[in-house]
Amino acid sequence: MSIKQFFAALALGVSLSVSASIKVDAPAPDFTLMNTQGEAVSLSDYQGKYVVLEWTNHECPYVVKHYNSDNMQGLQRKYAEQDVVWLSIISSAQGKQGYVTAEQADELTASRNAAPKHVLFDTSGEVGKKYSAKTTPHMYIIDPAGQLRYAGGIDSIKSANPADIPKAENFVDVGLSALLAGNDIEKKLTPPYGCSIKYQS
Repeated sequence: MSIKQFFAALALGVSLSVSASIKVDAPAPDFTLMNTQGEAVSLSDYQGKYVVLEWTNHECPYVVKHYNSDNMQGLQRKYAEQDVVWLSIISSAQGKQGYVTAEQADELTASRNAAPKHVLFDTSGEVGKKYSAKTTPHMYIIDPAGQLRYAGGIDSIKSANPADIPKAENFVDVGLSALLAGNDIEKKLTPPYGCSIKYQS
């Protein structure tokens, strides 16, 4: 291997690392969280299916952008029809922005015509930190073998303006379309944007 090839390989390795604990094209950490019905839901329950993880905070202007425009729900509905499991995760700690009760979460889902498979509560922040989730939204795609295939922003324009949605490249839509067609994702790791997740500490 030449020096040039070595540094190219090194750069590739760095680019595919979300953090020291989680990497793209490596096993996604399993977890178990409670849904709005008080049921335990594990990532491993959906082995054999594509799974999207969406970190969310309904009070964040960037999340509002994607929900008031029906962009996020449109993706949820589109891929539910293709047997993709969508898990919305709330890591806001009690007393902080974005924290909701189970009843409030269900009300939000209904009022926004959202279609996640489950809304999950990560009040301790343990799962969010395990995934190095930094913003709302922060998006992840996991394949049927349990491999993390995408991590990053929902799209390519970092703004809270809904008018930017049609102009942006939707990384989640493009990534899922590629995987479901039997292809690889070209942009596997992108910078997330949005509000910082309101962790407990």
